[in-house]
Amino acid sequence: MSLVLRQICLVSRDVAPVVRTLRDVFGLAPVYVDEAVGTYGLENTLLGVGTQFLEVVAPVRPGTAAGRYLDRMGGGSGYMVICQADTRATQEEIRANAAAQGVRVAEERDAGSYRMMQLHPGDMGASFLSVPWVEGGDAEGTWPFAGVNGWREKVTDDLVTAITAAELRSTDPDRLAAHWGAVAGLPVETVGCLPTIRLRNATLRFAETRDTHPDCLAGLDLSVRDRRAILDRAEALGLPIRKQEVEICGVRFALTEAE
Repeated sequence: MSLVLRQICLVSRDVAPVVRTLRDVFGLAPVYVDEAVGTYGLENTLLGVGTQFLEVVAPVRPGTAAGRYLDRMGGGSGYMVICQADTRATQEEIRANAAAQGVRVAEERDAGSYRMMQLHPGDMGASFLSVPWVEGGDAEGTWPFAGVNGWREKVTDDLVTAITAAELRSTDPDRLAAHWGAVAGLPVETVGCLPTIRLRNATLRFAETRDTHPDCLAGLDLSVRDRRAILDRAEALGLPIRKQEVEICGVRFALTEAE
């Protein structure tokens, strides 16, 4: 079984300001707008991060799941962890694991060359977990959710090269990590005193919540070429900065210099 962190989704009241900030701070370029998300009462934009993606979604009508999530969180937040399954069999195994753990499938679609499967955030805790399968299983290849292959020529990586970790926070991080590990079919190990699940290209890290927010997707680790330049850009925009972390859309972005 193999899972690759391919995309992270953030949710906000408005897409454009968040996209502009991600572009101005990290030098990321928008690569795709998916009009199909209008079916769910949303608008979105995807930005390229190497062969991964940062997506920003926002509700465009009342009564959406995204709008209710924003209300619960009191503003912008991490929303979805999207991991590509290497095979259909891996995806089916995760579906079976989810059912055994009492996790509902919130949305699925089989388009032949790919199959999307989203697991309910209320059952997973902290975030949606989406586990799509794409024909060929190339973890750096075709991505139908970003317009198949057209995104490649738009990606810029002058400052940021990859998303290397996602941090999920909970009042009981050990329990949450064990639950996610059971669904993903992957072991939980302790790294730096925190329960962690290793994916093929990144890690999922589980930490104790530090405030009154409910369980959430609270942080991302980025591999960067020039941390100082990013921090200077963030400071010029008046963004919250803590040590080597920048906060955007309610999410802390921790910056690690690429080797």
